[in-house]
Amino acid sequence: MFPEYRDLISHLKNSDLHFKHLFDKHNDLDQKIKNLEANLAHATHEEIEQMKKEKLHLKDEMYAILQKHSQN
Repeated sequence: MFPEYRDLISHLKNSDLHFKHLFDKHNDLDQKIKNLEANLAHATHEEIEQMKKEKLHLKDEMYAILQKHSQN
């Protein structure tokens, strides 16, 4: 995710608790979705879609933070 911001992501994970929380929550959701899609756990199609929407929202929020910090 966002390879062009790899260094900034590492920096923000260590210096910005809000960004770290978003990053960790995004990764947790990503793993849950993968497990559900691989039938390692059970959920309805609607529940999976809701998780995907939340994951996308987190990604959008992280991207906005990354853009803001890269312009400084």
